[in-house]
Amino acid sequence: MTRPAVLVVPTYNEVENLAEVIARVHRSCPDVHVLVVDDASPDGTGELADRLASADERIAVVHRPGKAGLGAAYRHGFRVALESGYQVIGEMDADGSHQPEHLPRLFEALETADVVIGSRWVPGGAVVDWSWRRRALSRGGNRYVRLLLGIDVRDATAGFRLYRRDALHRLDLAAVQATGYVFQTELAWRAIRAGLRVVEVPIEFVDRKNGDSKMTTRVALESLVRITSWGLRTRFRRSPSSSVPGAGAPDRSHRP
Repeated sequence: MTRPAVLVVPTYNEVENLAEVIARVHRSCPDVHVLVVDDASPDGTGELADRLASADERIAVVHRPGKAGLGAAYRHGFRVALESGYQVIGEMDADGSHQPEHLPRLFEALETADVVIGSRWVPGGAVVDWSWRRRALSRGGNRYVRLLLGIDVRDATAGFRLYRRDALHRLDLAAVQATGYVFQTELAWRAIRAGLRVVEVPIEFVDRKNGDSKMTTRVALESLVRITSWGLRTRFRRSPSSSVPGAGAPDRSHRP
């Protein structure tokens, strides 16, 4: 059964933000569905999501037994969305940093792309309320990704995206290794390696107002280790296709 687009929104302790984020999604794109993937939030986020879903058929909830990482939550949500027949599957944070008002431009870009990334670091993109250290860390991390993995994606760590259904199938989600935030980088790399058309759309990223960031030293270390491993494996030609399916000329398109 063909169904409209869905946004997969992982949550862990986002009870202060979730309802407003979903309301903003539906004000911007009334036909878009939302799939909340809650990792047993102790603050009641899962229960709030259930109440929202009971009042709006455009909202569904998946409850997972515990916190197992952002990448694991997204893989679960993507699998549910694919099984449910959605043709466009997106992802965004529940903390308000990804502004739903940008969604119409992302959907417009998807008309000629396989994957669309809401990017902070292309011309026209911006971040709000970040320290210079955090800006430098994000920019430096993305430069490191471009250098090690050889992909011309300016914001490979971004988590505001849209995928066509067939694009997700080609990325072979079952083989994705990352469980933390580096999941975003791995999927961007896989998309380029698979020859998919990846387009970046500038967005304004706003730092969360409520709740605590989920970024930790362990998460950052996982990203560094995995990106270095993937990059060295590719450079030394140790069967990169074994970890990243598909190959093809990358499309390095950016949307102004």
